[in-house]
Amino acid sequence: MRQIAHIDLDAFFINCTLLKLPDLKGKPLLIGGLNNRGIIASASAEAKKYGVQKGMPTRVALQRCPDAVLLKGDFDLFTKYSDIVNEILTENTPLHERATIDEFYVDMTGMDRFHGSSKFTRELVNKVKSETGLSLLYGLSVNKTVAKICTAHARPLGGYEVVENLVQPFLDPQSIRRLPAVGTTTFKLLRRVRIKFINHIRLLPPEAMNELLGKNGIGIWKKANGIDPTPVIPYSAEKSIGKDFTFDQDTQDMKLLKATLLKLVEYLGFQLRKLKQMCACVSVRIRYSNHDTETMQKKIPFCANDEILMEIAFELFKKLYKRRMLIRLVGVKLSHLVQGSHQINLFTDNTKTIELYQAMDWLKNRYNNPAIVHRALSL
Repeated sequence: MRQIAHIDLDAFFINCTLLKLPDLKGKPLLIGGLNNRGIIASASAEAKKYGVQKGMPTRVALQRCPDAVLLKGDFDLFTKYSDIVNEILTENTPLHERATIDEFYVDMTGMDRFHGSSKFTRELVNKVKSETGLSLLYGLSVNKTVAKICTAHARPLGGYEVVENLVQPFLDPQSIRRLPAVGTTTFKLLRRVRIKFINHIRLLPPEAMNELLGKNGIGIWKKANGIDPTPVIPYSAEKSIGKDFTFDQDTQDMKLLKATLLKLVEYLGFQLRKLKQMCACVSVRIRYSNHDTETMQKKIPFCANDEILMEIAFELFKKLYKRRMLIRLVGVKLSHLVQGSHQINLFTDNTKTIELYQAMDWLKNRYNNPAIVHRALSL
């Protein structure tokens, strides 16, 4: 029987910031976008008392809590602490996966023969807390989906466990929002047909979910039934995905070059999210008409967000393209991949951007058509 632990670095952005700036402890603290279009990525307990929540527009949050300290997220700081936690898990567990910058899965299968999965998980979480000063929550159950939902119930004890024979009674009354595969667009669609709780999905025939949501519907139906064989996949810096485009005629048309580059990034970004992966390195390659080829790369915090990847790719392209010769080929590669779903960049994204790309991903998955692109890129 599998035993999977989901470990969440609770209020990660806030806690990392307080470790760096301890004088802010006890004050209402907000991490998020600084402009009027920004949204809140994380709010301290003091700010939440004023009704401020994650995902709220920055201007609204400041109206509710005008005395709040608003800071832009420090990705270098967050990545540093995520790396420290990753190292501790590497040293102390047989198999773990970094799903996002603040989420990890640990395969505890077989640990009950030696220490007991529950005891080992608690000791592991306490070790990370003592060595980093971070706050952690954990869930422990038979697979990734159930373990992640368990974590949502971890307060106030810090952990929550569900054994095999109690999985379905635990899942059934939960909101469909709890299922990791149900994003904003899917949630709205399911609510329109009066599907509110997980047991509503479980009681449907899988064919109905397939007709409603396509192949993604079958995956959601399985998760609603407590079925998730997805393995814990360790980090591998060697994995990568890439795509090149060779022009029919060599070109210097910057509008065409940029549009092509961005289409490549958008295609790869969709592939990342479809595979539930993120990258930590972007590479751009250009080949001139004389076949000289140049490549440049940049490491970034784990990401699968099209707009961030586009910005990095075009930045690299501008640094690479200095000869002003005709270009024969452009290519993009995303590497240093990890398994996991991207956390939308709440420091820079606005709600319209988030909803746009979630809707586009849903359409691509529903109709199996990766050719659907942002209108600005189809011109």
